[in-house]
Amino acid sequence: MTRDQKDNLFVLIKSLSKSEKRQFKLYVGRLGVNEDSKFLMLFNILDKLTTYDEAVILKKGIVKKQQLSNLKAHLYKQILISLRLNPSHQDVRIQIREQLDFATILYHKGLYKQSLKILDKAKNLAIANEEKNAAYEIVDLEKVIESQYITRSMNNRADQLSIEAKELSRQNVLASKLSNLSLQLYGQFLKTGYVKNEAETKRITDYFNARLPQFHISELGFREKLWLYKSRLWYSFLTQDFLACYKYSRKWVELFYENKDMILLNPVFFLKGNNYLLESLYYLRHYKKFKAALIRFEDITKEKWFPVDDNIEGLTFLFIYNNKFNLHFIEGSFKEGLPLVDEVLERLKNYKDRIDEHHIMVFYYKVASVYFGAGDNRKCIYYLEKIISNKSLQMREDLLCFSRILNLVAHYEAGLDYNLDILIKSTYKFLIKMEDLYEVQKEFIKFLRGLGDIYPHEVKNEFIKLHKKLKEFEDDPYQSRAFLYLDIISWLESKIENKPIGEVIRNKFVLMENRAIS
Repeated sequence: MTRDQKDNLFVLIKSLSKSEKRQFKLYVGRLGVNEDSKFLMLFNILDKLTTYDEAVILKKGIVKKQQLSNLKAHLYKQILISLRLNPSHQDVRIQIREQLDFATILYHKGLYKQSLKILDKAKNLAIANEEKNAAYEIVDLEKVIESQYITRSMNNRADQLSIEAKELSRQNVLASKLSNLSLQLYGQFLKTGYVKNEAETKRITDYFNARLPQFHISELGFREKLWLYKSRLWYSFLTQDFLACYKYSRKWVELFYENKDMILLNPVFFLKGNNYLLESLYYLRHYKKFKAALIRFEDITKEKWFPVDDNIEGLTFLFIYNNKFNLHFIEGSFKEGLPLVDEVLERLKNYKDRIDEHHIMVFYYKVASVYFGAGDNRKCIYYLEKIISNKSLQMREDLLCFSRILNLVAHYEAGLDYNLDILIKSTYKFLIKMEDLYEVQKEFIKFLRGLGDIYPHEVKNEFIKLHKKLKEFEDDPYQSRAFLYLDIISWLESKIENKPIGEVIRNKFVLMENRAIS
């Protein structure tokens, strides 16, 4: 891990666009700060550095080591203030907060009617944009002013504010319970992954039902529906009900299309909803719907009105290119997907500070899978090693597990069997540490462990035996998902039929599409 990634100030400065840097210097000028001001000098030094180096800063002599921390904190704050003033960052939430701040200032100056007038406009703006926590805070200040001073703004004002506060509180409590449930289910997913048996399914179902609040769907606003669909989606993912995943992710996405203004206000949720929709369709292998949804998603992110900032750019890249890989996996078009690899690896350099390391590892797994399908096993091994050797990151167990299994297969395919026994033992030790293994994984490891004792002319028969065993799990709801990480059945068929795995998967895809047409 490089030092520049750890220094927050350096990363913030490097994230600034040319216009944002120019505005910061204009902002400093408006403050009447001398051009030789220390924090501005520090800004210029860090802007020119390619990596964070404290020794270089101290060598400039603008500050002593003991004072550097305070100077950096001051500069960090000034940059944030400058960014807040930038029109490109002025979204509705900031506007509401700004109006609330103005109203608070007027209240403290004793200008109560002016304060209430601004609060009323801010409240209407907050409610219209589903910012109900801010609306509740505004009503709270209105109550303070009305209860302390005789404003005579309205005869029934007290009753009206009480009703508003009660309704906003009810909606906020419901949204909070649903958002908590969504977050708890997501945390459960990261910790244990998908359910693997009926006992786990019952546990998750009981957990979900015990925490799902009571409500009437007709009374839910945009925000409450969004958290409801997210909660339902994560429950469906955990229980591997991918048809329900599709149902709720589609409701999530259509909720935004029905409320287009919310795309502008909540672009991240819109992006994530589309990603889960595509993920659900990928698991269901609904090729036409998947391709149509991906095209629609990519097209809308290219619209001129679609919001753009560093975070949105990074997430858009992450979701669209992950699913472009998945499209090649469905089609079996691995060689056609190779140009995508170079594009993704190049663009990852630009987004290294915006995409977390776990998702970078997911990209590496997909890159490795493309190379494996295209028959380039050595490059497949190269990218899998980046995942396996990463000891500093807590990744999902399923990603770590299948990275090791695919690594074994790629070594076998590449003829690198001189250390295959060692790899098998280390992989077996890793898998044993996992609480629950798919039966697919157990059978495959058992097969690999016995591979060394099989005569060359008997190998094909062993492939046929394993293929027969694994086919039993293909339609098992608790086992079938293992094949989505690594299509072991198609690999076995490629060995039995003596064909490249890409050709086998491609032939299956063509056959499936022909059946769909007929």
